[in-house]
Amino acid sequence: MKTHALAIAGCGKLGKIVVEALLKDLLPNYQLIGTYSRTFKKAEEIANNIYVADLGYTCTPCHTLSELLQLKPEYIVETSSPTGLKELALPALKNGSNIVTLSIGALADAEFYKAVEKTAFENNTRVHLASGAIGGFDVMGTVALMEESEVTFTTEKSPNSLRRTPVYDEALQTEKREVFKGDAIGAIALFPTHVNVSVAAALASVGPENIKVSINSVPGFVGDDHRIEVRSENIHAVVDVYSKNAKIAGWSVVNTLRNIVSPIVF
Repeated sequence: MKTHALAIAGCGKLGKIVVEALLKDLLPNYQLIGTYSRTFKKAEEIANNIYVADLGYTCTPCHTLSELLQLKPEYIVETSSPTGLKELALPALKNGSNIVTLSIGALADAEFYKAVEKTAFENNTRVHLASGAIGGFDVMGTVALMEESEVTFTTEKSPNSLRRTPVYDEALQTEKREVFKGDAIGAIALFPTHVNVSVAAALASVGPENIKVSINSVPGFVGDDHRIEVRSENIHAVVDVYSKNAKIAGWSVVNTLRNIVSPIVF
C-alpha cells in the first residue's frame, strides 16, 4: 500500500481531529511527518502523540513554515485561518505539496484565487477544499453548469460567537438580529474566521460576489445552522446543516483525505 507524507499547519482542535483519525487507523495511506503552529508547543504536542503511538515513523514539530516545507510533505492539512492559508498556499504549491484546507474564505480574494490556481497548475499540485460544516457542493456545481441560478446562504449563530467581531453588542443576548446582509466577499471581510463556509458555497455555485448571505444572531442558540438554497428554472435544492460544535469541520478534512486516495471517489 502506497503511503503519502502528510503535514499539518494549524495544530488546534481541528488539526487534532486529523491526528485522532490517524491513530484510529482511519488514514492508513498517510504518515504524519511534520507539524507547524504559531504556538510551537501545540505543534510539539501533536508530534509527540505520533511518537508515543510508536507508528514506525517520526513526526517533526517545526518552528517555521520553511522548516515544514523542507520536509517535502505530499499533502498539507491547513486548519488555521484565511490569513494562514494566504501565507502557506503559494510557497507550498511551488514546493510540490498539495493542500487540504478549511480556510476557504481566503479564496474570496479574486487576485489570490487566480494566483493559487496558476501556481497549482504550473507545479502539478492541487488545493482540496474540505466541506467543513456544510455539504451539497456537487449539487451546487451541477446546477451552476446547467443553468443560471440564485443561491442564498443563511446562518444562525450564538451571540457569544460574535463577541470579538464589530457587530457585537450586549443587546444581542436578548434580541434576535440580522447582523450581516450582503455577499460572501463582505461576509468574510467582516467575519474572517466565522463564515468560510459561505465562501465555499459561493465558489461551488455562483461566485463570492453573487451569492446572497444573511448572518443572524439568535439569543441562547448553541452551535451553527447553515442553510443553502439554490433556485433555478428547473431545480430547487436546500442544504441545511446544524452543527452543535466545530467537530464536523475537522472530520470533513479526514473524509477529504480518504477520498483523495480512494479507488472509488464520490
